[in-house]
Amino acid sequence: MINTIANGERVVSGMRPTGRLHLGHYHGVLRNWVALQQDNECYFFVADWHALTTAYDEREVISKHVWDMVVDWLACGVNPSLSTLFIQSRVVEHAELHLLLSMIAPLGWLERVPTYKDQIEQLREKDLATYGFLGYPVLQSADILIYGASGVPVGEDQVSHVELTRELARRFNHLFGREPGFEEKAEAAIAKMGKKAAKLYRELRRRFQEQGDAEALKEAQALLGEQQNITLADSARLAGYLEGGGRSVLVEPEALLTEAPKMPGLDGRKMSKSYGNALSLRESDADIEHKIRTMPTDPARVRRNDPGEPTKCPVFDLHKVYSDEGTREWVEHGCRSAGIGCLECKRPVIEAVQAEVGPIRERAEALEQDPEQVRQTIYEGCERARGVAHETMQAVRAAMGLDYRPR
Repeated sequence: MINTIANGERVVSGMRPTGRLHLGHYHGVLRNWVALQQDNECYFFVADWHALTTAYDEREVISKHVWDMVVDWLACGVNPSLSTLFIQSRVVEHAELHLLLSMIAPLGWLERVPTYKDQIEQLREKDLATYGFLGYPVLQSADILIYGASGVPVGEDQVSHVELTRELARRFNHLFGREPGFEEKAEAAIAKMGKKAAKLYRELRRRFQEQGDAEALKEAQALLGEQQNITLADSARLAGYLEGGGRSVLVEPEALLTEAPKMPGLDGRKMSKSYGNALSLRESDADIEHKIRTMPTDPARVRRNDPGEPTKCPVFDLHKVYSDEGTREWVEHGCRSAGIGCLECKRPVIEAVQAEVGPIRERAEALEQDPEQVRQTIYEGCERARGVAHETMQAVRAAMGLDYRPR
């Protein structure tokens, strides 16, 4: 199932800094980011605080990993003119919202997150009996909610985290969206919109509340986004007033389940640095050729004239990603009839990977020669991200009574 959002909506996604990226990252995440940025307002961040939840004792490599990863993002086509790229820890509002959400996050919700027990099992050598590890889904929720994102591109294993984010937003709005004199303040906010906009807002609200007209709700939400005469707090009040509830301070995001081919590694398992079966996005042509030429194949093909079975060969999994239907048919027939040898079978894959990686590697090398440009890109992205995060926190503090200003 692939969820979609309307063009122009805000999208947020992050990635832990693990250093230079590989083809699994490119096919699983980065190609999707490049596509999303064409029609949406995208915020992509380096999740360096998240790296500390499981690697707090590896701090000496995090900084290098951050810059290596950003270079690969840019080399793959993530465009700072279309997207906001920033480092999580440079926008301290993430930490503040994380703290405030942690005050209302039920402990049982965190213990039930599927990846919690899975990672404890997989990372037995790590000491994960820390608050940071238990609470990282709340930090992840803060990362999303601080930008009012409508969509979060994730794989199926991360859907539960987006659902937790939705539940936390719902719980926050329920606890703090009801303020004294809410309806009077909402009506006063409508009056500030001007006669024409106020009349349209009331009509759209009536249609939604009386008839359940979903299109009317969307139109009204878009109308609020266009208003220049109302404050952020008033906009939040009117968003909640539309649906008959209290002030909607935090936006409930949708999980965007995106189509991403499983990128097989050189041994047939999922491509991963930890498995030692990855092809880097900056791999040289010579190394690509060597690594693919030495890949294991169907063990039944001991000699050149032994027939094989493509479905038992890791190389055929790469053909599924890189080869067209005609080439795959040639491989299947040639392998089963022993009409082609394993090195012949690997040649189209070698050439396809080299053609894909070559331009990325060249752009990465150019970016490495100009580190100041990369740092300036992140600096500017952090500034833009702080502006949005600051507005959200103003609304959050006001809703929780932490603004300490006379009403």
